[in-house]
Amino acid sequence: MDNVIIPNPELLKKKIAKIKEQGKESMHVLSDFDRTLTHSSVNGARTPSLISHLRNGNYLTEDYAEKAKALFNRYHPIEMSTTFGQEEKAEKMKEWWSLHYKLLADSGLNQETIKRAIKDIINGENIKLREGVDKFINNLNKNDIPLVIISSAGIGNMIQDFLKEKNLLLSNIHIIGNMLEFNKEGKFTGIKDNRIIHVLNKREAELKGLSIYSELEKRKNIILLGDSIDDLQMIENSEYENLISIIFLESLESLELVKQKFDIIITNDSDFSEVNKLLEEII
Repeated sequence: MDNVIIPNPELLKKKIAKIKEQGKESMHVLSDFDRTLTHSSVNGARTPSLISHLRNGNYLTEDYAEKAKALFNRYHPIEMSTTFGQEEKAEKMKEWWSLHYKLLADSGLNQETIKRAIKDIINGENIKLREGVDKFINNLNKNDIPLVIISSAGIGNMIQDFLKEKNLLLSNIHIIGNMLEFNKEGKFTGIKDNRIIHVLNKREAELKGLSIYSELEKRKNIILLGDSIDDLQMIENSEYENLISIIFLESLESLELVKQKFDIIITNDSDFSEVNKLLEEII
């Protein structure tokens, strides 16, 4: 297929053979959400992240969007900087999202707002799952293979509600994201366990907070899905045996670098057919 690039076919074959030999009980899937499980563009417009839709949809106070943009303008250059050290960057990212979540609370975020935003997203098709994602998720569930969705800086509750509306919030799915807590009136009060996940600490090590962690420790083979090189951070500090890494690549500018890092490269905002073919071959 023109939209699929496999930099090292022989290496990929070996990885598939090893995982098949050990069986589906030896594997789990790690995936990003925005622009990985979802299309990167809809009707010619770049798909917003779930939290961006919340910002752009006038769901909160009038000054929320302006203040959120000011935080972005202050901290995003640090995130992209090559002069800041990783430790300093990580501290600044935590600071950014701490301020952003305080702003969300001050701007009146509540459970009803999130549910309304998700319904609007789905009804307006502002954000669409890639074709075949439902088949992928159901196939994983049928074969008791855990799917861990890791979202940096986004709101885990929004992913939950989105999948629930699509009838895809199945028992094998585990979401690592910033999970919001609400009071009895449904008003946002803070992040669960005060544990903020951002782009620089988005790693499988965060799985230690999940009840599924002991099960995943036994499943040493991983299929990783992402849309940027940074998504490889999801397996940092993980003791895996075999890794098949897949990227949905928007821009071909970084193609040569990506070829060195990923086993399968999917371009042109394509569907999940290649991923489903891989899963079916393994199981």
